[in-house]
Amino acid sequence: MTSDAGRAAEKVARQSYGKLIAFLAARSRDVPAAEDALCDALTAALRTWPERGIPDNPEAWLLTAARRNLIQAARYRNVRDNARRMVALAFEEAEERMNNIENAVFPDERLKLLFACTHPAIDRSVHTPLMLQTVLGVDAKTMARAFVVSPDAMSQRLVRAKVKIRDAGIPFAVPEQHLLPERLASVLSAIYAAYGLGWDGLDGGEDSRMGLTGEAIWLGRTLMAILPDESEVMGLLSLMLYCEARRSARRSIDGAYIPLEEQETGRWNEIMMAEADALLRKAGTFDRFGPFQCQAAIQSVHATRRRTGTTDWQALVTLYQALIAMKPTLGAKVSHAAVIGRSEGAASALAMLDSLEQRAIASYQPYWAVRAHLLLELGENDAGAEACRIAIGLSDSPAVRNFLTGKLETVISRSA
Repeated sequence: MTSDAGRAAEKVARQSYGKLIAFLAARSRDVPAAEDALCDALTAALRTWPERGIPDNPEAWLLTAARRNLIQAARYRNVRDNARRMVALAFEEAEERMNNIENAVFPDERLKLLFACTHPAIDRSVHTPLMLQTVLGVDAKTMARAFVVSPDAMSQRLVRAKVKIRDAGIPFAVPEQHLLPERLASVLSAIYAAYGLGWDGLDGGEDSRMGLTGEAIWLGRTLMAILPDESEVMGLLSLMLYCEARRSARRSIDGAYIPLEEQETGRWNEIMMAEADALLRKAGTFDRFGPFQCQAAIQSVHATRRRTGTTDWQALVTLYQALIAMKPTLGAKVSHAAVIGRSEGAASALAMLDSLEQRAIASYQPYWAVRAHLLLELGENDAGAEACRIAIGLSDSPAVRNFLTGKLETVISRSA
């Protein structure tokens, strides 16, 4: 029973963390306090569930326990009486919902928390990591690696941002319609960052990051429900669906990495791709072409191979040029070079890579993987092997490391 209780607590924490924090924080207006209350509730669950049994609705049990922890903490803090009354009143609705704990249902308010995390009063550089932690439960260490900062620095930034939400009284609400456009870019970027972390976490069936892709798509769908005429929301959802449709084709049966060009299109999810196609077409009717639509269009070109059997590399070159004009990220520039290599040759692509700022590419794994491929294509085996070694060292994915190691071993055997 002890191990079963522990697994149950871990599962509900992994699956419902953001939903629970959003519900609690939206009422207490205090993200750190909500996190502390939920942490204490999880500790109580690990202590009591082995003795009393796992509740029929673990999520509702945790919410009730965390709600009580919040109220108790407010009573013990040196606050005004009216503040204590406000906290108690804010949870009356939760009390009613939790009376029948076995059948309790509570609203998913993560979208409100998402807009709070990306409020203009909070430093833009912390919008995405703050959303990833509070809404989706990504730990600071993972985000520090993704955003190339130390874990301590990331933790400090997150703590300051959460205190800012509380002290500045930032509302937990979807902004009014006329304010949404100016807030949208940060929200979309945060959702896509969550999807990217989940996408990179496909290695290992138990990796909790795998659930991030589904959560990001859920957030995209929810956002589209309140912004049905926003073309960039459609573009983001289309982009994620194109990528998600290829999930089962990214690995062989034994878990080996399969590059996009070598994937069996028959393993792609046709229903998901059809939805992505429809969303991209609808976005195109609004005459507003943004970076997420552009990235979705790039994925659409790749998806067309399932019907034609070929890839239109020149179309990809054109789309990457448009993407770089709108959003000149390092990833877009490296991908642009990769498709130039297919359309114009490896020498032209290498010249593009050589023009990138050296400091920026030093620890960027895709750069070294593309560079290795291009050098090997030109017959520069020694330089290609060195670039391949760097790419292997920078990769977090065991499957990708194995793929690149196999390529490196082939080069070495040919040179022997």
